[in-house]
Amino acid sequence: MTSTSNMNAVPSGKTFTTRKIVMIAMMSAIATVIYYLDFPVPLMPAFIKLDLSNVISLLAGFSMGPAAGVAVCLIKNLIHIVIKGMGTTMGIGDIFDFVTSAVFTFTAGMIYLKNKTKKGAVIGSIIGAAAFTLISLPLNYFIVYPIYFKAFGGEALILSMYQQIMPDVKSIFSALCIFNLPFTFIKGVICAAVTILIYKPLSPIIKGTK
Repeated sequence: MTSTSNMNAVPSGKTFTTRKIVMIAMMSAIATVIYYLDFPVPLMPAFIKLDLSNVISLLAGFSMGPAAGVAVCLIKNLIHIVIKGMGTTMGIGDIFDFVTSAVFTFTAGMIYLKNKTKKGAVIGSIIGAAAFTLISLPLNYFIVYPIYFKAFGGEALILSMYQQIMPDVKSIFSALCIFNLPFTFIKGVICAAVTILIYKPLSPIIKGTK
């Protein structure tokens, strides 16, 4: 990623072109595959896993504009729901992933759109990761986890998974603050770092300037 402002030869704000639609479709397919390649991480309950699909949505957001990045998030989750089904949780995991990923991608993409430099990308990614993290707390606490409680045996069972790691955790809210918030921010930073590292060689291909 260069530090010059002319690195985006294709204006991000223009209406979706045929090529852009094709690229969004291709990147959505790649994001879906990566979404399936999730894996557990140490010091987190087994049902919380890490995936790097937001790298693809960020690439789309930086190269084709924030709306394109959000479109990749949406299509990825729709494909996942179609393949996996809604299940007992009514697809809440995919809805949560879409909302948080869309906030992350749109925030980072908008900031980069206003300042198309490496510094703009870094600042956008950090602020996007922060927004990604902050919105996850109320969504988890008020919507996602109550649905999980009903689907998977109650609040006590979910809380016990956190207590196996840290016995002093006394409530779901505390667990979300101690475990989920740092995890979500680190996930955002990792996705942002990977995106920034690979954006320069891939952006001409995505934008069709190479």
